[in-house]
Amino acid sequence: MFNKILIANRGEIACRVIRTCKRMGIRTVAVFSVADANAQHVKQADEAHLIGGPRPVDSYLKGETIIEVAKKSGAEAIHPGYGFLSENAQFARACEIAGIVFIGPTVEAIEKMGSKSAAKALMQTAKVPVVPGYHGDNQDPTFLAKQADIVGYPLLIKAVAGGGGKGMRLVEKSEEFISQLEAARREAKSAFGNDDVLIERFVLGPHHIEFQVFGDTHGNYVHLYERECSIQRRHQKVLEETPSPYLSIDENMRKKMGDAAVAAARAIAYRGAGTIEFIAGKDREFFFMEMNTRLQVEHPITEMITGEDLVEWQLRVAAGEPLPLKQKEIITGGHAIEVRICAENPANDFLPETGKIHVFATPTLDAEGDIRLDTGVGIGKFADDEISVYYDPMIAKLITWGGDRNEAIRRMQVALAETDIIGVKTNLGFLQQLVRHQAFIDGETDTGFIPRHREKLMAGETACPAEALIAAALFELNREQKSSGNGVGSGNTGSSVWDSRSGWWLNRGTARTLEFHTGGVAAIEKSTDSAIEVVHIKCSPVGYVFDIQGSEFGVTQHAIEDNVIHFAANGVVFHAKVLAHQEQFSVLLSNTRHHLRLVDPFHFETSGETNDGRLTAMMPGRVVKVMADAGDKIKKGQALIIMEAMKMEHTIVSPRDGVVERVAFKVGDMVPADAVLFAFEE
Repeated sequence: MFNKILIANRGEIACRVIRTCKRMGIRTVAVFSVADANAQHVKQADEAHLIGGPRPVDSYLKGETIIEVAKKSGAEAIHPGYGFLSENAQFARACEIAGIVFIGPTVEAIEKMGSKSAAKALMQTAKVPVVPGYHGDNQDPTFLAKQADIVGYPLLIKAVAGGGGKGMRLVEKSEEFISQLEAARREAKSAFGNDDVLIERFVLGPHHIEFQVFGDTHGNYVHLYERECSIQRRHQKVLEETPSPYLSIDENMRKKMGDAAVAAARAIAYRGAGTIEFIAGKDREFFFMEMNTRLQVEHPITEMITGEDLVEWQLRVAAGEPLPLKQKEIITGGHAIEVRICAENPANDFLPETGKIHVFATPTLDAEGDIRLDTGVGIGKFADDEISVYYDPMIAKLITWGGDRNEAIRRMQVALAETDIIGVKTNLGFLQQLVRHQAFIDGETDTGFIPRHREKLMAGETACPAEALIAAALFELNREQKSSGNGVGSGNTGSSVWDSRSGWWLNRGTARTLEFHTGGVAAIEKSTDSAIEVVHIKCSPVGYVFDIQGSEFGVTQHAIEDNVIHFAANGVVFHAKVLAHQEQFSVLLSNTRHHLRLVDPFHFETSGETNDGRLTAMMPGRVVKVMADAGDKIKKGQALIIMEAMKMEHTIVSPRDGVVERVAFKVGDMVPADAVLFAFEE
């Protein structure tokens, strides 16, 4: 076994690999960009080396530099994680030449599976069913358009290299084909350095089901069963689970898919961890889509049902050991679900968000391991990690296990209700709606799930109830009193009553008024779109009386334990988790979450009116294409500019008819959030 390995990655997966290495007594070497100088993987590794600038091409994609660090540090092997160099055959070959073990498949396997079109041809030879379509080398747009007509609409354009939904476009009619082809190629070129594409039939009622496979250097091949990954947005996974609800009613189909997955791995003499991805339609036919020659983001749910550590398996196979188990020895039990917590705005087409994480509250992780959190950022009151424009917006993965699917869902519902982040917008509210949706509970989880239930899943925060306002106000009073060394209701603990901030008055009680913006993060940011709730508080030595919208609540007691407030209002006991950073509050009740902002009485706010003569950037990013010039007449909804953020392209359209007066940025420019992109003549 290795004594020291280098992890050529960052964030959550780097921390995940470090965790297994620590348990196995293997020392770890981290690499980092200038943007990640204070990142968690840098802090957790035994040593860390700066390798370049914030852009991946200047750091995490610099294979030669990473190999030099490995040599310098004495690392015997390199674990590539997922993304970046994990499926780069040239990097794997360079590791071999340098005498460093690449913890992954052989160069030949990566090359065979690196092209989706070549992989499909190989799978056909191995008698693994593939999706009908065009997988050839001719990339002429006119020729591809003709092939598209033969395949028929709707169809998918897919980059032959890479994955994660990048370079993929759904085309529903022939008139859209060329423009979608151009967009897919640009995105593929940016993400993978290869703009070749293939065309596939779009399977109706599709389920995205993948099988975890492993091979070793002794001729052994196994699968560790399936994961259903059908719930997706922008062709990227949101929630994964195992076993698949779709296959749970058809054991024969599960066996056929498992056998096909192992046959695929055997066909290329595969080594290490890999994933065979299938698409299965409502007619219960299944087809090979692609093979990911690496560990997958969603591998924890396989670990939860098998009890195996897949990173440890990777390390043992890379060290030349046989697979730890034969196929018949792999036993599964229960059900596991994973959700991806991302810095993104579901209401804004899931566009990525950037910013600092000031507070990251997580659920209680039980000793039995039924709830698991994998993350690459700090948790607690002073997380202070930054989500930048340069990397993937995933913050963490929350995983739950249950004896059956219903128990796993219930645990996920509770875990999400206890999880929140202050400082950057996230998809947590969306995830909470998702796992409580009856269609999900019923197992209706094909890839059309989010579009079909979008309205309910995108529902904003409910009206802020009195108990949430009371909890936030109590938290603020406690925070004020703590700042002067006085606890709530404790009276004076200093040398004089004049030092007390507990509301003490001579011969009478005191009163406070607190005002909160409510209505959700987006509404609060705009201020004028949010409601202002006024909370009148009368303080006394024995408790408080709250007046909210003319209703009185006598709060007779309360305590704060790890940000959880317990209080009784009008004789009813409530429990609320409260997060706070400066004037921002998040109140988590049993089934709902509420975001508030304390109003500073000395803060002047503008009317909030916007100048509709300008188009501003919805997120920071790099300009890929500008499609309008000064003086052009444009129509509402017309595409004006394409920006790339967090490895994905985003097309921004005109909000109005008009004439362009000024174009603020050119191709290649970096654009900050809310910057003016276009000005229009009035």
